Amino acid sequence: MIAGRKLFAADTTPPRMIDETIEEIQRMQTHSSSVVAVKATAALRELLDRDYRNVEAYERDLERNAGALRRANPSHASLHKAMREVVEAVLGATDSVEAAKSQTKAVIDRVTEEIETGKRRAAAEAAETFEDGETFLTHDFSSTVLEAIETAAADGRHLTAYVTEARPRYLGRKASRRLAEMDRVEPHLGVDSAAGHLLDRCDRVIVGMDCIVEDTLYNRVGTFPLAAAADVAGVPVTVVGSQSKIIADDFVFENESRPPAEVIREPIEGVRIENPAYDATPMSLVDDVVTDRGHYEG
Repeated sequence: MIAGRKLFAADTTPPRMIDETIEEIQRMQTHSSSVVAVKATAALRELLDRDYRNVEAYERDLERNAGALRRANPSHASLHKAMREVVEAVLGATDSVEAAKSQTKAVIDRVTEEIETGKRRAAAEAAETFEDGETFLTHDFSSTVLEAIETAAADGRHLTAYVTEARPRYLGRKASRRLAEMDRVEPHLGVDSAAGHLLDRCDRVIVGMDCIVEDTLYNRVGTFPLAAAADVAGVPVTVVGSQSKIIADDFVFENESRPPAEVIREPIEGVRIENPAYDATPMSLVDDVVTDRGHYEG
């Protein structure tokens, strides 16, 4: 039963999945959750070019494809939100295939725009929090944090950045290269285990977010020990991301276990390699959350 209507027997054939995009999203483990959400939402446009016998068949294909795209990366709350918004806006809203497709296109455009503008606005809001001469520590590669730093530097503020490597994928190295290209930013790169030592030089820690679910921040692994060390050192922690990454409904975060080869190339007999993609940081360790809507109060 979909939106109070009974499915016809002809509608029970398996839905056609957007397989290539699903496989691509499964491989996009080093991309921001915003990029993944936009990619998945845009992929639903493929359904607009398909033929359907009736609106029930179309809704069924939309619902199943959106579910498959969401399951391709269950750790991303923004992906979960985007797929849910598209489906809820279309199911039961119209009585014809063409009207349903028109509704789908409109909501895809709206959701994509909200994600992209939310990210830019969050970066702009965060840029305003930097002070001239500030020294900060960041972890991993957050495109939103980097855009905020670049904007603050372009506005004339001189900044010193300490970046941890974000092992085992070393995305912090990628971030430090980006920072080295910015005028008025002096980047330093250190190993993750040196974070406690580097904090004494920093005014604050600033990181991105995969998502915030109720009272927990999920972000690239290494964020939790960094925030805990900052708490002990008395260094405030700022988290930056769009409001779409904050969720408090039926979303259940599922961590990703990445390939053991990222940790060690040669397996050690009798040793199980642990390589989680994310860790969970209690929001009690976070001092400020900056989103596209300003400072988030929780």
